[in-house]
Amino acid sequence: MSRPDHMDVAAYALGVLDEQDTERFEEHLATCWACAAELETMVPVVGLLSDIDGETMMALEQTATDPALLDRTLVAVRRDRRRTRFRQLLATAAAVVVFGGLTAFGFVSVAGEEPPAVLAEPTLSAPGNEPPTSAPTGAPSGPGVGGNEEEGDQVDATDPTTGVQTTMFLVTKDYGTRINFSLQRLPGPRTCRLVVLRKNATTEVISTWSVPDGGYGTNTRPQGLELSASTAAPVADIKQLQVQSVDGNGVASPLVTVPM
Repeated sequence: MSRPDHMDVAAYALGVLDEQDTERFEEHLATCWACAAELETMVPVVGLLSDIDGETMMALEQTATDPALLDRTLVAVRRDRRRTRFRQLLATAAAVVVFGGLTAFGFVSVAGEEPPAVLAEPTLSAPGNEPPTSAPTGAPSGPGVGGNEEEGDQVDATDPTTGVQTTMFLVTKDYGTRINFSLQRLPGPRTCRLVVLRKNATTEVISTWSVPDGGYGTNTRPQGLELSASTAAPVADIKQLQVQSVDGNGVASPLVTVPM
């Protein structure tokens, strides 16, 4: 070897020996317990020493006979290592700042961006979707009496047997026909329904309701009942409109019939 065998431990650990010296040192290492023990102690720190190049290692070996020179060399190596770590820390910090700035900008751009404001506007009810009026009116009257004139064609009817009276307004709509109607002299208690009888002999129940004990438009309860219902049948296809009373067994009987 070009250097004493015992001085090649650190160089071997760092892998800076050439191939010929590496083979010769390994032959020496097989018979030298001192070098083997020293190499074992260097294994945990070999990663820390990996930053020292071969020339620096050679310089450290040559200072073995000069303690003062060894101290100066070690100080220089430590200073250079600190400067290297400091530059790495600065680079890492700069990367964190840049990445953090981009992340914050992206977060503001994506998460913080406010959606276009949506102005709330009143919702217009679809024609014919008004909820049926189930509360009794004031004095006995037909729909629209005492207020604006009711739209549609008015039809009045009184059943000679039951005495039930009704006034109906038929309004033509794109979807069919809306029927606004009022009832008077309707005794209770009972369950009622409004049935559409078409000209093709088919029928359709378009509304049901309950009548309390006092009835509607009676001596006990003078207020009349006003309701609204809709059917898909056009006015021209309707033959009759009939208010029926339905008993507990589901059997219906007419209370008042409105011919068309």
